[in-house]
Amino acid sequence: MAENKLLEELRAKLTGSPEQNTKFLRGEAERFAKEGNVEGMNAATMLLVEIMPQDQKEEVERLTHIDGLRLDEMQNKIVKLINEKNTTEAKSLAERLYKKIIIDYREGEEARFVSLRNPFEDNLYQLKYKKDQKVLNRTPFDFPAYITTYAYLLVETGSPLDAIPVLEKAIEYNPLDCNPRFELAEVYKLLKNKRMLIETTKETLEVAASPVAIARCYANVGYALTDLGEYDDAVAFLSASLIFAPHPAIPYELRDVAERKGSPIKPPTQAEINAAMKKYDIPYGPNEDVVSVAAQLSANYLMDKDIPNALKALKLTYNLTRDEEIKKVILKYEPDARMTKTGEDEADEKPDITQTVNNSPEE
Repeated sequence: MAENKLLEELRAKLTGSPEQNTKFLRGEAERFAKEGNVEGMNAATMLLVEIMPQDQKEEVERLTHIDGLRLDEMQNKIVKLINEKNTTEAKSLAERLYKKIIIDYREGEEARFVSLRNPFEDNLYQLKYKKDQKVLNRTPFDFPAYITTYAYLLVETGSPLDAIPVLEKAIEYNPLDCNPRFELAEVYKLLKNKRMLIETTKETLEVAASPVAIARCYANVGYALTDLGEYDDAVAFLSASLIFAPHPAIPYELRDVAERKGSPIKPPTQAEINAAMKKYDIPYGPNEDVVSVAAQLSANYLMDKDIPNALKALKLTYNLTRDEEIKKVILKYEPDARMTKTGEDEADEKPDITQTVNNSPEE
């Protein structure tokens, strides 16, 4: 309904020449993108396609469809097949979708495609990953999610090694999305490659933007160290995971450590946790750049009196820092705001296909 209203409002403003209307709609699409307004961006994009010459419409159709299905509709069909346990057909469609993405949306000499999902990711990408002058073109859909689904199907059908370059491609489209990185860690876990599991986790911690994501990183390292026989260090990482986001599987992991060690374990002190992390060159807590970008976004939105987006950025910053001063600002603008306790899942951090820790700790 909201998108239909936006379509009507935008269409009412199309009073100029085709060139003027195109310029106006592109400007609106960019504005909506910066605001993180997906419905607005979709509405402006739909109208841009609507007023295009026929040859351009056909090219857009070619780029965004497979067999008459929009790429997001194809992804939905794949997920439905997975839920129906029809892995063979799901994998076949997912492979076609993957190949279309990497061919039609490949990086060129002057531009690359990115699937950044919000202003926070836009700003963090500029800070950490924009190393050249190539133009960044936004993809029409969330390609890392689509590609990760294909990688998951490769693993499920017995080809974990083939999933590695696929997941690396997903990360290229959005290095700020932790989900492909977590799936990659699962692959290395399956392959018993503990070195790459730890290296992948280090890279994930550089962009982890919630307590849940940070906790999952520590749990993965704890699992790896358990298998390596580094039991005291494993306990430190598993305990750190519990501090950031309690997960019902972690106590079972700790019990498994005690059984392997042959003696009871005691909860480590914060100093012992810090020492274990320093040993593996893994930081405790959120990455400084992540916090800095979230805090700067909060300040910018407040200066612009954009309270809805300011609140999103403030809550992101608060969840990472638990700063009481930030909490006061949030409550000033949203007195009934629900503050998640440490470890509670944020709205966009629901458990997904992969698991945080060893599914069979007894093995």
